[in-house]
Amino acid sequence: MNGIAEFHYRLPMRAAGARPGSHPGSSFGSGQQFAMHGRLFDYPDPRRLDLRASLRAARDEWLVRVHLQRVAVSVFVIVDVSASMQFGTRKTKLQVVADFVEALGHSAFRVGDRLGMLAFDSGERDDLFMPARTGRGTGSLLASMLREGVTDIADRQANGHAEGHAERGAVEGLRRCAIRIAGRQALVFVVSDFHWPLARLSPVLDMLVHACVVPMVVWDAAETTPPQHASLLAVNDAESGEERRVWLSRGMRERWREGVARRRDELAAVFGARGIQPFFVEGAFDPEAMSRYFLELTV
Repeated sequence: MNGIAEFHYRLPMRAAGARPGSHPGSSFGSGQQFAMHGRLFDYPDPRRLDLRASLRAARDEWLVRVHLQRVAVSVFVIVDVSASMQFGTRKTKLQVVADFVEALGHSAFRVGDRLGMLAFDSGERDDLFMPARTGRGTGSLLASMLREGVTDIADRQANGHAEGHAERGAVEGLRRCAIRIAGRQALVFVVSDFHWPLARLSPVLDMLVHACVVPMVVWDAAETTPPQHASLLAVNDAESGEERRVWLSRGMRERWREGVARRRDELAAVFGARGIQPFFVEGAFDPEAMSRYFLELTV
């Protein structure tokens, strides 16, 4: 690829704000979409004077055309940087996420939006936090932080920080990140493999009820498709480090595929209950697929 990938996104609802941008806004300003007629006294802009409407008005007063302006929004990406995200065959899942964040930064800059990042493993990762900002190189900066800033995962595991992550740490870390942006009207990408119990996810989504939430489920092909030829497979739990051996019989391969399909259905049910559609990534980030996702979301 010669340049940075780019995709097109748009919020499915009107956004509030005063900064001009590319998203449909709910505030009045110098936009193109007509909203109503107002008194010249209330909206003192003679350039938008509507003579015909003024002559037809019941009251003897000058009327101007009032338009809705297009606005810029804040975009946040909340990234799971736990040990399981270090797994991958061609690329680790975290490297795939870094590619996405770089493309997101380029796309956000093109439309004038601000981009920020939060990250979590067994807790919130303050070293990977970046407040929303505007800049041409913001995406590249955040991507480099993800590629270079998680080298201490093994040390954190060795010190016991990742123990029990699957049971409590992931959702707790995500909850702490969500608290920072709760109540904001923004576009929020929640990026994870979601390899942890989903029972406590609903209260976290409630914190982001004012935002447009896009769950990005990042999996590797080695997780979703069982090996074709290996009969005895040694597997490690990336979170706990536990090792076990599995005999890959025909029935085990079928249960593997059924488990993946069941997990997809579980994720779709949890997010679908709030009108949210997850976006699945396997192996590599596809910007065209992301553009289609938002196109279907806003149609």
